[in-house]
Amino acid sequence: MKPAYAAQQFLKWGIDLILPPRCPVNGTIVDRVGAISPDAWKELTFVSDPHCQCCGIPFAVADAEKSEYINDYLCGQCLSTPRHFDKAKSLFVYNDGSRKMVLAFKHADALHLHTTLAPLLVTMGKDFLSPDSILVPIPLHWFRLVRRRYNQSAILANAMAKISGQDCWADALLRIRHTPPQGHKSAKDRYQNVAGAFKINPDYMDKIKDKHIVLVDDVFTTGATLDECAKVLKSAGVASVNIVTIARAVKD
Repeated sequence: MKPAYAAQQFLKWGIDLILPPRCPVNGTIVDRVGAISPDAWKELTFVSDPHCQCCGIPFAVADAEKSEYINDYLCGQCLSTPRHFDKAKSLFVYNDGSRKMVLAFKHADALHLHTTLAPLLVTMGKDFLSPDSILVPIPLHWFRLVRRRYNQSAILANAMAKISGQDCWADALLRIRHTPPQGHKSAKDRYQNVAGAFKINPDYMDKIKDKHIVLVDDVFTTGATLDECAKVLKSAGVASVNIVTIARAVKD
């Protein structure tokens, strides 16, 4: 064993002994940074079939027979108001378990969680990740970025790009208007809140046309922010806009 590697492993052992890595969901000690404990996995609900074939919201069905006929369905919102994006997929239902993890990643500097989440998102979104697709994170306004110090969606998108081999254009979209937080707003107010808040970075205008874009974000709630970004991208001539998120809210 090389001395430098041995020293690094000894330092890691020492740090883990003093500050052992903990599960981001329930805080129990785990064997490595970013790992989710077995008990915490029980608190997480993966989005599975049947679900809306556009926005990805899971359907509640009474029995397996009905699920055979619901796999091609769209939810009421996607039927009544067509989306600008093509399809969206989410890993987890946004519940108590996933909420702890998302909030830790988003607000509590738990940036190591990208080591857990990025591989799962790449696997889930493999149908979107064609050789010519581009990963684009939802941007933060500069004022919010200064306050938060990082954009969790950009960190996730870059980690996914390293795993999948896709390009990541972290600054292809710009947030040009500082908007109030979306929490506690109605679906209608959410759409109004983000209207006109995004634009294409001028540096990308000539090369974004006909590209297949995969938007990356933390939570899909009503989809207002994601849909506004998709609208801007489609207006710039992109071929498709698909979406991957960590979690999917099942209620507004």
